Amino acid sequence: MPNTTKQALEASLKRMMLKKPLDKITIRDITEDCGISRMAFYYHFKDIYDLIEWACIEDATAALQGKKTCDTWQEGLLQIFEAVLENKPFVLNAYRCIHRDQMERFLFQLTYGLIRGVVDEKSEGVAISEEDKAFIAEFYKYSFVGVLLDWIRQGMTADHTVIVRKICATMQGTVSNSIRNFAALS
Repeated sequence: MPNTTKQALEASLKRMMLKKPLDKITIRDITEDCGISRMAFYYHFKDIYDLIEWACIEDATAALQGKKTCDTWQEGLLQIFEAVLENKPFVLNAYRCIHRDQMERFLFQLTYGLIRGVVDEKSEGVAISEEDKAFIAEFYKYSFVGVLLDWIRQGMTADHTVIVRKICATMQGTVSNSIRNFAALS
């Protein structure tokens, strides 16, 4: 039941963001639009930014649907771009109104799990510490998020499939090389 309320609030927020900038939307606007009390809003979220973060994580999680293996990570990256593109008005409005560090934090959280899954898979049987695996995943996470944020900042006009192909061409083999190089340091 709580997810139904959260989804109603998310849908209302997205409708509102098609009409006006995020910084002009109030909790009252959202709750009146979807017929939910302000108390119910505050039961689930501390503020509008908390709702935005939840909505982004929910949308991205649905888009990824377990694409966290070496065989599926390219599809996972593509699906992240497609989820962002499907919600273009929402994302661009949020990007203009949310501090960059908030947007980065959300995207870091989203992409780290995807990339870490690939690092874990590629490092099976290799003597490499958890700390080093985390470092490698963090490194690639920052690269991916930087490219994604540049694409958003530029209005999402470039062909996202080309961007994903370039990311994957850049990362192909380099994750494995990083793991071998870190193992050699030990």
